Amino acid sequence: MQQLKLVLFGCFLLLFVCPVIGQQKTKAPGFVLGSFQDDYGIKYTISDSLWFQRESVKYHIIEWNQKDQWVLAKNDPLNPSEPGKFTRIDYRQFEKMEPFLWGFCYTIYDADTKEKALKAVSADRANPKKGCNGFPFSRMKPL
Repeated sequence: MQQLKLVLFGCFLLLFVCPVIGQQKTKAPGFVLGSFQDDYGIKYTISDSLWFQRESVKYHIIEWNQKDQWVLAKNDPLNPSEPGKFTRIDYRQFEKMEPFLWGFCYTIYDADTKEKALKAVSADRANPKKGCNGFPFSRMKPL
Protein backbone atom coordinates (compact mmCIF):
# COMPACT_ATOMS: atom_id res chain seq x y z
CA MET A 1 0.00 0.00 0.00
CA GLN A 2 2.85 2.38 0.87
CA GLN A 3 4.46 1.77 -2.55
CA LEU A 4 1.18 2.55 -4.31
CA LYS A 5 0.96 5.86 -2.45
CA LEU A 6 4.52 6.74 -3.49
CA VAL A 7 3.80 5.84 -7.12
CA LEU A 8 0.63 7.95 -7.12
CA PHE A 9 2.49 10.86 -5.52
CA GLY A 10 5.22 10.57 -8.16
CA CYS A 11 2.61 10.64 -10.93
CA PHE A 12 1.05 13.73 -9.37
CA LEU A 13 4.43 15.48 -9.38
CA LEU A 14 5.11 14.56 -13.01
CA LEU A 15 1.69 15.64 -14.22
CA PHE A 16 1.10 18.81 -12.25
CA VAL A 17 4.23 20.14 -10.57
CA CYS A 18 7.09 19.47 -13.00
CA PRO A 19 5.53 21.31 -15.96
CA VAL A 20 5.35 24.45 -13.82
CA ILE A 21 8.99 24.37 -12.69
CA GLY A 22 11.09 26.72 -14.79
CA GLN A 23 8.11 28.61 -16.17
CA GLN A 24 7.72 32.28 -15.50
CA LYS A 25 5.19 32.84 -12.73
CA THR A 26 4.24 36.42 -13.55
CA LYS A 27 3.01 38.33 -16.57
CA ALA A 28 3.77 41.78 -17.87
CA PRO A 29 1.06 44.44 -17.87
CA GLY A 30 -0.46 44.74 -21.32
CA PHE A 31 0.72 48.30 -21.95
CA VAL A 32 4.42 47.27 -21.93
CA LEU A 33 4.08 44.38 -24.38
CA GLY A 34 5.21 44.96 -27.96
CA SER A 35 7.69 47.15 -29.79
CA PHE A 36 8.55 50.64 -28.63
CA GLN A 37 10.93 53.53 -29.14
CA ASP A 38 12.10 55.72 -26.29
CA ASP A 39 12.59 59.47 -26.42
CA TYR A 40 16.30 58.89 -27.19
CA GLY A 41 15.47 56.93 -30.36
CA ILE A 42 16.37 53.50 -28.91
CA LYS A 43 14.05 50.66 -29.95
CA TYR A 44 12.80 47.85 -27.71
CA THR A 45 10.76 44.70 -27.97
CA ILE A 46 9.23 43.52 -24.70
CA SER A 47 7.46 40.27 -23.85
CA ASP A 48 6.59 38.43 -20.66
CA SER A 49 9.99 36.74 -20.74
CA LEU A 50 12.39 39.11 -22.55
CA TRP A 51 13.24 42.83 -22.49
CA PHE A 52 15.20 43.39 -25.71
CA GLN A 53 16.95 46.73 -26.18
CA ARG A 54 17.85 46.55 -29.82
CA GLU A 55 20.21 45.58 -31.27
CA SER A 56 22.30 43.77 -28.71
CA VAL A 57 21.10 44.11 -25.11
CA LYS A 58 18.83 41.45 -23.64
CA TYR A 59 17.35 41.08 -20.19
CA HIS A 60 15.76 37.72 -19.37
CA ILE A 61 12.72 38.37 -17.21
CA ILE A 62 12.58 36.53 -13.90
CA GLU A 63 9.61 38.35 -12.41
CA TRP A 64 7.10 41.08 -13.19
CA ASN A 65 5.67 42.82 -10.13
CA GLN A 66 2.66 44.75 -11.40
CA LYS A 67 1.62 45.96 -7.94
CA ASP A 68 4.96 47.68 -7.23
CA GLN A 69 5.70 48.28 -10.94
CA TRP A 70 9.09 46.68 -11.39
CA VAL A 71 10.73 43.94 -13.42
CA LEU A 72 13.51 41.68 -12.19
CA ALA A 73 15.76 40.34 -14.94
CA LYS A 74 19.05 38.58 -15.54
CA ASN A 75 21.37 40.24 -18.03
CA ASP A 76 22.18 38.11 -21.05
CA PRO A 77 25.70 36.61 -20.95
CA LEU A 78 26.41 38.23 -24.34
CA ASN A 79 25.42 41.77 -23.33
CA PRO A 80 28.17 44.32 -24.08
CA SER A 81 28.15 45.51 -20.45
CA GLU A 82 27.33 43.85 -17.13
CA PRO A 83 26.81 40.35 -18.63
CA GLY A 84 25.27 37.82 -16.27
CA LYS A 85 24.39 40.44 -13.64
CA PHE A 86 20.87 41.24 -12.38
CA THR A 87 18.75 44.25 -13.31
CA ARG A 88 15.67 45.81 -11.81
CA ILE A 89 13.61 48.03 -14.06
CA ASP A 90 11.02 50.32 -12.47
CA TYR A 91 8.21 51.56 -14.70
CA ARG A 92 5.12 53.77 -14.68
CA GLN A 93 2.34 54.87 -17.00
CA PHE A 94 1.99 58.46 -18.19
CA GLU A 95 -1.03 60.65 -18.75
CA LYS A 96 -1.18 63.52 -21.22
CA MET A 97 2.28 62.78 -22.68
CA GLU A 98 1.17 61.27 -25.95
CA PRO A 99 2.67 59.65 -27.92
CA PHE A 100 4.62 58.51 -24.84
CA LEU A 101 2.39 56.15 -22.87
CA TRP A 102 4.77 54.88 -20.18
CA GLY A 103 8.35 55.13 -19.00
CA PHE A 104 11.01 53.11 -17.25
CA CYS A 105 14.15 53.43 -15.19
CA TYR A 106 17.06 51.00 -14.97
CA THR A 107 17.04 51.25 -11.19
CA ILE A 108 20.01 48.90 -10.91
CA TYR A 109 21.65 47.04 -13.80
CA ASP A 110 24.77 45.52 -12.25
CA ALA A 111 23.62 43.65 -9.14
CA ASP A 112 25.58 40.52 -8.28
CA THR A 113 22.47 38.83 -6.86
CA LYS A 114 18.70 38.91 -7.30
CA GLU A 115 18.40 39.99 -3.68
CA LYS A 116 20.64 43.03 -4.22
CA ALA A 117 18.61 44.03 -7.27
CA LEU A 118 15.35 43.73 -5.35
CA LYS A 119 16.68 45.81 -2.43
CA ALA A 120 17.79 48.72 -4.63
CA VAL A 121 16.13 52.04 -3.81
CA SER A 122 13.06 52.42 -6.02
CA ALA A 123 12.81 55.09 -8.66
CA ASP A 124 10.72 58.13 -7.73
CA ARG A 125 7.69 57.61 -9.94
CA ALA A 126 6.14 60.87 -8.74
CA ASN A 127 9.05 62.77 -10.30
CA PRO A 128 9.44 61.39 -13.85
CA LYS A 129 11.85 64.18 -14.85
CA LYS A 130 14.47 63.37 -12.17
CA GLY A 131 13.23 60.27 -10.38
CA CYS A 132 15.57 57.84 -12.12
CA ASN A 133 18.71 58.35 -10.04
CA GLY A 134 18.61 62.08 -10.86
CA PHE A 135 17.71 61.51 -14.52
CA PRO A 136 14.36 61.35 -16.30
CA PHE A 137 12.48 58.13 -16.91
CA SER A 138 12.95 56.90 -20.49
CA ARG A 139 9.59 57.57 -22.12
CA MET A 140 8.18 54.90 -24.42
CA LYS A 141 5.95 55.20 -27.46
CA PRO A 142 4.62 52.31 -29.54
CA LEU A 143 6.19 51.55 -32.91
